[in-house]
Amino acid sequence: MDRQSQLKNNLRILIEEIEKERLKYSSHQIINLIAVSKYVSMDDIKALYCAGHRAFGENKIQSLKEKSSTLENLPLQWHMIGSIQKNKINQLISIKPYMVQSLDSIELAKELQARLEKQNTKLKCLLQVNSSNESTKSGFSIDEAVESYKKILQIAPNIKLEGIMTIAANTDDKKIIESCFKKTKDIFDKLQDSGAEILSCGMSNDYKIAIANGANMLRIGSSIFKK
Repeated sequence: MDRQSQLKNNLRILIEEIEKERLKYSSHQIINLIAVSKYVSMDDIKALYCAGHRAFGENKIQSLKEKSSTLENLPLQWHMIGSIQKNKINQLISIKPYMVQSLDSIELAKELQARLEKQNTKLKCLLQVNSSNESTKSGFSIDEAVESYKKILQIAPNIKLEGIMTIAANTDDKKIIESCFKKTKDIFDKLQDSGAEILSCGMSNDYKIAIANGANMLRIGSSIFKK
């Protein structure tokens, strides 16, 4: 099987699995899939595009710049899913990603707002929540997430906050993972009145648990790009 056929097959199998889990949760739920392409080649991205996929996620600004620029002739939707250093903000804005999923502090929101306002442009973002309370992960704590979301809406009109993102605890314990997603869903529910529409959680190892807890956006890499 050639690589393009392999990727098409991987994607088909994954979408079938997602569909099964989605129907268990709600037949009304719509789930968007972001293919995490941080470890893959341009050829794999092009092959997945040919298989019908359009949304890709990168966790480094340099990689996002290189890939989006090289593949600019393809109508791809790029998501920034990794931490953002303040000295890379101008570079990020110039790339014009579809969405930034890793807005992880009030300071970053203020910096982004200042540069976006200066350039008279807007940027779709998700608030990153540290639902596992792990020191190795960035993001707002469970306790401060709702208040911080509302504060950013007030102080950063050029940031279009569209929901929240989380990464579950780094463990094989399904109960701990489920607890992370449940807490995030509770925050998401509290933000419905503030315009939150996207709940981005779930990766290759835990997306089924994420769907069972209301996720409507998944970020999956290895299950799609495996050899």
